[in-house]
Amino acid sequence: MKNTNQIAQVGLIGGGVIGAGWAARLLLNGVDVTLYDPAKRVQKRLNEVVENALRAYRNMTLAPVACSGKLRFAQSLPEAVANADFVQESGPERLEVKQALLNEICAHAAAEVVVASSSSGLLPSDLQSGVRFPQRVVVGHPFNPVYLMPLVEVVGGRQSSAAAKQAAVDFYRRLGMHPLLVRKEIDAFLADRMMEAVWREALHLVNDGIATVDEIDQAICYGPGLRWSFMGIFMGYRIAGGEGGFGHFMKQFGPSLKWPWARFDGPELTAELLHRLSQQSDAQAAGRRIADLEKLRDDCLVSVLQALRAHDTAAGKTLQRYEEKLYENAHKPVMAEVGELAAADSAAALAQPLALHGDTVKPHWVDYNHHMSESCYLQAFGDASDALFRYLGIHGEYHARGFSYYTVETHLNFLREIGVNQPFHITTQLLGGDPKRLHLFHTMYAGAAPAAADGEPAATDSAVLATAEQMLLHVNTTESRACDVEPPILTRLNRILTAHRDLPRPPQAGRSIQTSQTNPASQ
Repeated sequence: MKNTNQIAQVGLIGGGVIGAGWAARLLLNGVDVTLYDPAKRVQKRLNEVVENALRAYRNMTLAPVACSGKLRFAQSLPEAVANADFVQESGPERLEVKQALLNEICAHAAAEVVVASSSSGLLPSDLQSGVRFPQRVVVGHPFNPVYLMPLVEVVGGRQSSAAAKQAAVDFYRRLGMHPLLVRKEIDAFLADRMMEAVWREALHLVNDGIATVDEIDQAICYGPGLRWSFMGIFMGYRIAGGEGGFGHFMKQFGPSLKWPWARFDGPELTAELLHRLSQQSDAQAAGRRIADLEKLRDDCLVSVLQALRAHDTAAGKTLQRYEEKLYENAHKPVMAEVGELAAADSAAALAQPLALHGDTVKPHWVDYNHHMSESCYLQAFGDASDALFRYLGIHGEYHARGFSYYTVETHLNFLREIGVNQPFHITTQLLGGDPKRLHLFHTMYAGAAPAAADGEPAATDSAVLATAEQMLLHVNTTESRACDVEPPILTRLNRILTAHRDLPRPPQAGRSIQTSQTNPASQ
């Protein structure tokens, strides 16, 4: 079998949803593709999928990505596989169709070339029956969208060689996937069997009038689905068992397998099965304490929830609404009837930079240098600006009426590094402003904000990590033009501007980029 470094050309048979996804993943990994599909408009559809994949990759990673592989459309199946180093078949999920395709593929592909089927449940032993060189035929079952979902189940049949299975595993891993070698062939393999069990129960719940399809999806999206994305079933249940481990969990909840909850009978909980479960769970935990696993779970949940919040969907939408309330509680509304800030905001408290935002560095904010990436500094300073807006009384209702501040210029200075899970806080100084413009200066400090004393914010002596100078423009978002901020907001803003007028100007304010060398162009 060819090793992964020898695979430069892949023959794809089928350009539907799965086949097009394979093409996109291969092309983005610099692998040339020759595709055969007799259907009309396959080229247009494939181009759309590749564009979607490229967009997704650029959103997913800060690393450079490009569609560097070459795509060619073959006029026949033999042409597509004749010079291939690896073949991926993604035809219709019907045994007789796949058998015919694989028979023709194996008749024209070189003997040392692995032939993988994208089948989602057919037994590889049935697929390889009667083909030429059956030992190189395996199942490589991906999940949609193939270019994003990392899992690919590698399943061998009775005649599949260990070398063919390993070659497929190595090649898929090279494509940035997580190949899972299934120990024994079984209908629908692993993941689809799990999904099928949930799917059947969901159909029963709808059929019995117990829940709607949307309610069932909510039960997954807002609950176990969040955990399943990073811990699966068994690790999650291990944590639920506490320090007693998986054995304790089974003692507590094992008897529920006999309860008439779902429409399936669980296996008999023999001593041998309980021992195997406990032993495998211990191996999976790899010596990590429950307290460590709980922290990992919490960190992963936070990351997932924050990612969903960015798209204002599912549990992320719930987090966003909750976060708005936290901001509202933290930054009390101003007294509109007198046009002044709340009584708690004394003149002394305002006569120094406002400490309105703090956070910790999230795991996904860290780049390959192991410290907070440049774009995430900008995000943190943007969050500080948002905190100021809420402090001024600019909330969702103000935005809904079509008004907001847009950032038109930002200058960042990076002074010190900060790593994952380390806290920071940001102070905000107003350098100037008028009814349309707002000139801000943010300073990011290491550590959490110092505690207040006697009702007044304490001055920070933490190390300065970075600064950001920003110019913002107040706009009518409906008409896409600059406009005056509303009078109540302007009154509140002017009070802070007055209090900040005598503050020392930060040394980085107004600084330009320059070197000590004279520009040759100016001579």
